[in-house]
Amino acid sequence: MDRLSPQDASFLYVENEVNHMHIASIAMFDGPAPQSHEFETMLASKLHRVPRYRQRIRFVPLEIAGPVWCDDTHFDLAYHVRHTALPAPGTDEQFRTLVGRVMSQQLDRSKPLWEVWVVEGFEDGRWAILSKTHHCMVDGVAGTDLLGVILDDAADTAHPPPEDWRPEKPPSDAQLLADAVLDGVKRPAEMIRSAANAVTHPRELLRNLSLVGDGLSTMGFSKTSADSSLNGPIGPHRRWRQAGTTIAEIKKIRSAHGGTLNDVVLSAITHGFRMLLLSRREKVRDRVVRTLVPVSVRRDDQRGEMNNRVSAMFAELPVGLRDPVERLHAITEQMENLKEHHQAVAAETLTSLTGFAPPMLLALGARLFAGVEQHSVQTVTTNVPGPQRTLYAAGRPMIAAYPYVPLAGSVRIGVAIFSYIGQITFGITCDAGSVTDVDILASGIDEGIEELLATC
Repeated sequence: MDRLSPQDASFLYVENEVNHMHIASIAMFDGPAPQSHEFETMLASKLHRVPRYRQRIRFVPLEIAGPVWCDDTHFDLAYHVRHTALPAPGTDEQFRTLVGRVMSQQLDRSKPLWEVWVVEGFEDGRWAILSKTHHCMVDGVAGTDLLGVILDDAADTAHPPPEDWRPEKPPSDAQLLADAVLDGVKRPAEMIRSAANAVTHPRELLRNLSLVGDGLSTMGFSKTSADSSLNGPIGPHRRWRQAGTTIAEIKKIRSAHGGTLNDVVLSAITHGFRMLLLSRREKVRDRVVRTLVPVSVRRDDQRGEMNNRVSAMFAELPVGLRDPVERLHAITEQMENLKEHHQAVAAETLTSLTGFAPPMLLALGARLFAGVEQHSVQTVTTNVPGPQRTLYAAGRPMIAAYPYVPLAGSVRIGVAIFSYIGQITFGITCDAGSVTDVDILASGIDEGIEELLATC
């Protein structure tokens, strides 16, 4: 029985009837699609490597402590592996509609918080895996690691019978309360130790405070439009679109104009939002779209852990700039400034403070935030590096992979970026009720890359 960290638990607390807090990866494979027993045999042989796949969430009575993971005594692999097919003719548009519908449904909290959908029936013979996992279990990097765990490194990988697994007896409410009280006793002691450490290491304390102050100074809110159509109430339904380029094209742009891979990607996304706003007849002159940029703080020795280890930076996408090179240079300069001022460090420090907040207060705060409309952030753009080796499922090679990022609060559009064997793919999530023109954003991202390539 493991207790969720405050950051992991917050993704449970913020979830409601319109905020679906699951992430996903959409993987495409060359056909033919495997038989159901082939895929389930492969997955069953990997379950011992992902303990969370056979555990479910238990909430502590009165929420006096954070929720815990405990074994699901009724675990059934067949419940979590779903098989479906596209109706003829099996187009990409039909598949995108299916992804939106699957992602519009919340995961069942009475069971382990994941599903894998095997989708066949594509007109060109391909098939797909839609892997859906709750954000309380993994962040983007851990989700990528998970993809490498459940899939194979070679086409001829053997799948031995699953190891014998016996679930532990689930805790009673009384046991959950007793453990919560014990943790409550430990918490003040941890705070005292932290305070004592700060007193005995004053230079380190001053350095950390300086980093936090420096980072917070860059989080000012400017130039964003309070009446932007990018913000507003969202509903329970989702649309999903994709765009893509190659690492070779990104490197060509970097060689010509400098910056990082992420800078080039953000510049393309900026052009996409510029096109979207112009199509909506909104002013873009001297305007930016403020985005939350999740940043992994996972160390190399923490790879493989199934949890969240993320911080964030807040960047401003200069949609008012028409020239693609000027736009890229503006983003490069801004991102260098945010890194220099340690904004992600400050955000991580603030997040870590939730560990000292009473769990009941943390839960209440997250739920209140989920229902508050805000205009300080218009979108989310998250970039997760994927494996650069070919992965396989039941002997079939994975030829492409796309990400899915959840929406929450009053953010109506989110963009996730994923890399795999030389490809860069964009997965765009939007609220189906308020965003009917997402294709403009998707084509605008592709156009943003083409514009930059034309300047090389």
